[in-house]
Amino acid sequence: MLKVRHLSKNYVSGTQIIRVLKDVSLEVKKGEFVAVMGPSGSGKTTLLNCISCFIPHEEGEILLAGQDLSGLQETKLAKVRNRQMGFVFQDFMLLDGLTVFENICLPQIIARRPVAQMEEKAKNICRLFGIEKILNQYPAEISGGEKQRTAVARALMNQPYVILADEPTGNLDSKSCKTVIDAFLQAKEEMGATIFMVTHDSFAASFCDRVIVLKDGQIYGELTRKGTRRAFMDELLDTIRTLGGDDHDYA
Repeated sequence: MLKVRHLSKNYVSGTQIIRVLKDVSLEVKKGEFVAVMGPSGSGKTTLLNCISCFIPHEEGEILLAGQDLSGLQETKLAKVRNRQMGFVFQDFMLLDGLTVFENICLPQIIARRPVAQMEEKAKNICRLFGIEKILNQYPAEISGGEKQRTAVARALMNQPYVILADEPTGNLDSKSCKTVIDAFLQAKEEMGATIFMVTHDSFAASFCDRVIVLKDGQIYGELTRKGTRRAFMDELLDTIRTLGGDDHDYA
């Protein structure tokens, strides 16, 4: 579904060239829930921004459902982002002047979908995530967990090929964090969603099928969940310790 091949990204600071991503290759299959972890400065957010084409890259390919996104013009990229990608951000990115229901409908409004079809789809997704009781409320009136579930629901409205999630549990307490992860798992199990999540949170990552670990802009390793979630989290924590840090270093 999503393939990254030999991706490199540099930043220029004065006369210095800083290599942020160095020949990164990875694949996310349809229906997988995959996380990327790594110390601060490892390049994980840059990787996500390159995949979404919000920032350009110097070398490599980014393939979504077989289409190379690298050379697309901005107008075509905008359509890809709206119709083939879903986004979930740490700070929710909900529009304060719109209700929960209106925020969820936004991708289909932009795509100019029929109103009746759009509203029915939104209601079904809201029932799936248990937020049907807050549809007429505004973002300022709901909890952090409800905001993030709203963001996940919005990301699914156009049935994207992949959901890109950037630290989706970063500002949430443990209860809200679990609620958001449950929403991703529901999306995966009941809607066949493919999810690619950047996180510093080993608890959130332990629910994934695989975790890709970055260090200094390169893939340090890859862990696949084979046993219980608890055992997988212990394996993730051991990897973090091997890299010389703890959870706080992964912000």
